[in-house]
Amino acid sequence: MTEEAPPAGTPDLPPSNGRLAGRRASGSPATQGSSGRAAQPARAQSAGGPRPVEPQPARSPTTTDSADVIVVGAGPGGSAASYYLATAGLDVLMLEKTNFPREKVCGDGLTPRAVRALIGMGVPMPEADGWLRNKGLRIIGGGGRIELDWPDLSDYPGYGLVRARTDFDQLLARHAEKAGARLLEGVNVSGPRLDEATGRITGVTASDGRQFRSRLVIAADGNSSRLSVAMGLHKRDDRPLGVAVRTYYSSPRHDDDYLEAWLDLWDGGSLLPGYGWIFGMGDGTSNVGVGLLNTSKGFGEIDYRALLRRWLAAMPAEWGFTEENRTAPIRGAALPMGFNRTPHYTGGLLLVGDSGGMVNPFNGEGIAYALESGEIAARVITHALARPTPDGREQVLQTYPAQLKEAWGGYYTLGRVFVELIGKPSFMQFATRHGVKRPWVMRFTMKLLGNLTETRGGDAVDRLINAVSKMTPAA
Repeated sequence: MTEEAPPAGTPDLPPSNGRLAGRRASGSPATQGSSGRAAQPARAQSAGGPRPVEPQPARSPTTTDSADVIVVGAGPGGSAASYYLATAGLDVLMLEKTNFPREKVCGDGLTPRAVRALIGMGVPMPEADGWLRNKGLRIIGGGGRIELDWPDLSDYPGYGLVRARTDFDQLLARHAEKAGARLLEGVNVSGPRLDEATGRITGVTASDGRQFRSRLVIAADGNSSRLSVAMGLHKRDDRPLGVAVRTYYSSPRHDDDYLEAWLDLWDGGSLLPGYGWIFGMGDGTSNVGVGLLNTSKGFGEIDYRALLRRWLAAMPAEWGFTEENRTAPIRGAALPMGFNRTPHYTGGLLLVGDSGGMVNPFNGEGIAYALESGEIAARVITHALARPTPDGREQVLQTYPAQLKEAWGGYYTLGRVFVELIGKPSFMQFATRHGVKRPWVMRFTMKLLGNLTETRGGDAVDRLINAVSKMTPAA
């Protein structure tokens, strides 16, 4: 699942008791000094090799800072882009509106696709530091139950991970800092700086009046993406949207080897398009939640908190999913799917992750696509800024939307068809009743919904999914 502000009608609820102390040890100490400016890494990489970074004085609200690239938002997409840009020797400034550590609404589960992206960034993930591995997915629905190990593929690791978002984002941001990126926390970007003659973005303005200049800007500021909206990029109504709510419970199921998904979510007599999940955190708690798609009848009228409670009320008492064991508020998030904000590049601004609506419509996964889009954006920017002329740079930047479509466009179009189908209760009921009990169907479904196939070759299922995705018009 992905993250954002609670949806309408889903306010925070106070926990019945405090969260368990010490859920995760922070990956690294805070790097922001009392002056409010970002602490600098000891050395930063440049095209000509390491260069020392001098300490900077505290900045006044009227100070203008500059960089090659400004990244607004230090979530997974922003941190991935910053890491790759800094590694390429560019001066990168990350602006994060909150202060780490901070919580984000998420299922906390990482599929092998997300794990592959983290491995590519060189993020340390030892189990001793709280990275809980899982073997695969347990699916329950339609009177059936099946455990599916993650597929054995050369392109992806054969395991998933669980990591709490309370420190996951911080770990990635610190990793980008170590590569040479600069990070300013507590900077709320209020709008773009524009070139009056061309309308091109030349930086951003913070709510406290500070000005930041750059050659290019990345919007990694989540589903609402105020920066994208200010540049005239609004959400598309013809794309799927999901909503998820989740909380945590003290539970003996905290160290489960499988991520667990329940397909039986009922609203009266209608089976809803979505699923409930139980992801053990390995620290005495389980992340428990439900996610629904807007293709369901009465989507905007469903009380998601009540739905979560009704679903949990049917669970075995020994699992501990009761109010007295709840350790966190029930919080909600919107899931922007299938490229629901386009174009992904305009006038010096590139969108990554949720700001560009890159959540997978099939399963609600957002982190993997945020990380991958951050890498793609960084690669495009690195090549663009190496061009000697403005026209040459713009020519490269214009390829960014096409590269995203090449990566996921056809697959996301298939996802739109999928969410329309499961929005019909009769189809959803037929699929769960007859699919879950058939292992070959579920193995196919796991590869399709998880977007986990061999890039080249593979078995018949891989070749079928890849061929259909390529033949389908891009979203």
